[in-house]
Amino acid sequence: MGAGVLWTVTGGVPRSLGLLGEAEAATLSGPTFIQVSDSHIGFDKPANPDALGTLTETLGKINAMKAKPGFMIHTGDITHLSTPKQFDDAKQNFDGTKIKTFYVPGEHDLVDEDTGKAYLDRYGKGTKGAGYYSFDMHGIHFVGLVNVVNLKAGGLGNLGDEQLAWLENDLKGRKKSQPIVVFAHIPLWIVAQDWGWGTDDGAKALALLQPFGSVTVLNGHIHQIIQKVEGNMTFHTARSTAFPQPVPGTAPSPGPMKVPAEQLRDYLGITSVTVKQGSKQLALTDTELSQL
Repeated sequence: MGAGVLWTVTGGVPRSLGLLGEAEAATLSGPTFIQVSDSHIGFDKPANPDALGTLTETLGKINAMKAKPGFMIHTGDITHLSTPKQFDDAKQNFDGTKIKTFYVPGEHDLVDEDTGKAYLDRYGKGTKGAGYYSFDMHGIHFVGLVNVVNLKAGGLGNLGDEQLAWLENDLKGRKKSQPIVVFAHIPLWIVAQDWGWGTDDGAKALALLQPFGSVTVLNGHIHQIIQKVEGNMTFHTARSTAFPQPVPGTAPSPGPMKVPAEQLRDYLGITSVTVKQGSKQLALTDTELSQL
């Protein structure tokens, strides 16, 4: 079973909690949101024959939370093959939570014959280009970027000059004290270049964000937790709700990783991360679902 990440904002700084931390969540005074990623609706291979089922279970846990989150962010690969049924199945499940959800596409959401029309027809209203946009909530500026169009050699993500120019303009004139949350599918930094786990021109986007005092960058794509802090920037990748992928260097290539069915919960779990105001250090706890 997969899970997402519950984010809350304390003193203007986002921090994440395990989805099952209802006791703590019930006492939160700040706004909360949830990051869900890589649902891959339609995937039915041995790594997980029922990706829709694990998404349904994840959303069920969200519905059961005592403290309801204000909204959700999905960081791409909603579907596996961009078919109408897969998008419809995802919509039915997310609509069932009655929680506002913001999306960016993964590369698997753009494989229809019209290269992304199916995604944009459903999620593109009010967005620019291939689906990038921004919004403000609870004093935070959120920016949804699209880095899965015109992938570079080896599958590296790409933002492109037009989107980078839009981002520069979007950030122009904002107070440097305003917290920024950026979310995209592929990591904006290079995690594993040979596997395409990074964004070719991501450094240009990060340079535009560097002047801000608090920047949180959320990504999916790699189906595992990798976190780092560089100065004022916190980077976080989320697990999938569908299937695990290998750690770079432990397999010849990325892709669905089959594990014994009884061990699947050891690979699809939750992570608690705390970013304390005024501190550059992360306090994090990883908990496998088998231990919950």
